[in-house]
Amino acid sequence: MDKYDVKKAHRQLYAPSAKEFAVVDVPEFRYLAVDGQGDPNTSAAYAQAIEALYGVAYTLKFASKRTLDRDFVVGPLEGLWRADDPAVFLSRDKQAWEWTMLISQPTWITEEMVRSAIDDVAKKKAPPAIDAVRLHTMTEGTSVQILHVGSYDDETPTLDRLHNQYLPEHGLAFNGDHHEIYLSDARRTPPAKLKTILRQPVKPA
Repeated sequence: MDKYDVKKAHRQLYAPSAKEFAVVDVPEFRYLAVDGQGDPNTSAAYAQAIEALYGVAYTLKFASKRTLDRDFVVGPLEGLWRADDPAVFLSRDKQAWEWTMLISQPTWITEEMVRSAIDDVAKKKAPPAIDAVRLHTMTEGTSVQILHVGSYDDETPTLDRLHNQYLPEHGLAFNGDHHEIYLSDARRTPPAKLKTILRQPVKPA
């Protein structure tokens, strides 16, 4: 049985350079999603969102393999980050951040399968955020991205370059939420070795 892996199927989107910004075209993807706000390091809602997302993601994986004979690798955790003032990302004012945490899903995962997986997880574990999990479809289109290696709190110089140098120099402006893709497991990886894709949808200024 071939096992679908979003990182391999869309390698150009999940394996960017750490040296230079790259312009990519991001097609439609489907995700499990949970919305929230606040500091991800201290917010109980954030931890509960992650627990619920992974519970549903693995339930879907096993159900797909069992009922459809189609297996897949559970995708990396991803996050959309937004705020009324984008400057809070540079100042790291995390209490002002709003977020949507995501895990990508293969195209054959349906709304009905997601609802069934949510019901199964609710019956077995009942994580607090389970009712907040939803299937979300998103097309980011033209985006600029780069790989950041290091602590999440060390992203500021790269984001400053993106916001205040690269985008103005190339006549581009924001066209959606700041998007991060977490390629490393923060529980097992030293901060200095964390790998995170930083992506920003853009449009002509």
